[in-house]
Amino acid sequence: MAVVGTNQFGEMYADLSQIPKDVRKDLRPALKKTGDQVAADAKGRASWSSRIPGAIRVKVLYGRGRAGVIITVSRKRAPHARPYEGIAARRGNAANFRHPLFGNRERWYTQRTRPFLLPAAQARRAQVRADIVKVVADAARRRGFK
Repeated sequence: MAVVGTNQFGEMYADLSQIPKDVRKDLRPALKKTGDQVAADAKGRASWSSRIPGAIRVKVLYGRGRAGVIITVSRKRAPHARPYEGIAARRGNAANFRHPLFGNRERWYTQRTRPFLLPAAQARRAQVRADIVKVVADAARRRGFK
């Protein structure tokens, strides 16, 4: 799975881990709102599907070495999301994926991917970064940090 800006978010996690737990509670709703904006963009990009938009979820995590906003697509509700995103592509060709034509394993069909999650994350990267910086600065300022 492709992860956008892991180095920057890793650095941000190191900074966030220095913030007291009560401040993190203030941050959670703002981080969720920022993640919801990216998820809404991804849902719009996947509007061609009847199941993918309803399977997209946003979680805010803190602790156990992981922190940040995670956007997932339920494998159970939308099993076709992975190949369309290009995650399950084999042999390095993320532009296409293959599947049996109507379950007939003797006849395979090549189909183009239709990424929706990674393009949404990339398109909103600058906005997400700015929102997170603003939220962290506001929370720190409220707690007396300068």
